[in-house]
Amino acid sequence: MQRKGWRRETPKVAFPARVRYLSALLRQTLRSRRHDEILCRRTCQASGRRHRASGQPLSAFLLRQAARALRSGGIVAYPTEAVFGLGCDPLDPVATERLLELKGRAVHKGLILVGADYRQLAPFVTEPDADRMRRVTGSWPGPHTWVFDAAADAPWWITGGRNTLAVRVTAHPVAAALCRAFGGAIVSTSANRAGMAPARSPLALRRQLPQGIDLILPGGLGGLRQPNTIQDARTGAEIRP
Repeated sequence: MQRKGWRRETPKVAFPARVRYLSALLRQTLRSRRHDEILCRRTCQASGRRHRASGQPLSAFLLRQAARALRSGGIVAYPTEAVFGLGCDPLDPVATERLLELKGRAVHKGLILVGADYRQLAPFVTEPDADRMRRVTGSWPGPHTWVFDAAADAPWWITGGRNTLAVRVTAHPVAAALCRAFGGAIVSTSANRAGMAPARSPLALRRQLPQGIDLILPGGLGGLRQPNTIQDARTGAEIRP
């Protein structure tokens, strides 16, 4: 039986308007869903500048997402003084194994830890004498990594089985904010496959490591063209100038 009343209830004149409304709603939804992706692909050019999209600074929401990813065993990429870095929870052996496999890096080489302040790094290391410690803290925050004696309970998957551990207090605003949001030190290793050049932008990062990274924090690099200096905190000797 024909439903004669159906056409009267939905007149043809309303159809184009409905299509326009649904199209606009779809575009708005897609823009919302792509917001984080756009933030991650765009990067600032000047050192220390905050990334802006749609007129707003890098959001606390993204930092909370990154911290949540770290606590859940994820890998987060973030800008540092010279290149993009990869980070994970240093106390999570599974997350660290994932990161090492992603890079193709051997565990015996060890990893660097980065913190927003020395208090975040202190549980992992043994301090040298007061004079040498003053020299260390005088270089922080900044692109200066120091090798300490590792604490007795420092994870072997971070030290590489050695009795030393390299740490740094970062001056980069995004890296420091990530450590604060996470509530402690995180792994800091260059974002690249072993033997390849470190990524200096989110686009280069995605090309080299298209899978395995749970979140990319956007932001400008710190302006250094070379990796940061590494020194022995116990002797003052330069390991990498």
